[in-house]
Amino acid sequence: QVQLVESGGGLVQPGGSLRLSCAASGSIFSINVMSWYRQAPGKERELVASIGSGGSTNYGDSVKGRFTISRDNPKNTVYLQMNSLKPEDTAVYYCHAYDWDGSKYAGYWGQGTQVTVSS
Repeated sequence: QVQLVESGGGLVQPGGSLRLSCAASGSIFSINVMSWYRQAPGKERELVASIGSGGSTNYGDSVKGRFTISRDNPKNTVYLQMNSLKPEDTAVYYCHAYDWDGSKYAGYWGQGTQVTVSS
């Protein structure tokens, strides 16, 4: 089993910045794609950004140019730098990771961290 622990959420004013972190631990084989999703009240969970083990990235349209995903492979940690935050970015942000055990992928979710953008 792999555990994902997020940190860095909180309350920030519009236009502000936050940095989320997610560290994977436990019985890790080989962490592959790591991603951030978010879910606002009454809405479906959506992909915010993802990053492969080689550094290739993918962003949701609503965050392109404002958010940056990065990772530290030796530490099995992924980061999400969020700039120019808007009230519509308010959501619970979840970390997700795929672990490759040599024969199959297993997906894991973190517990989520609340991000609130409000004046």
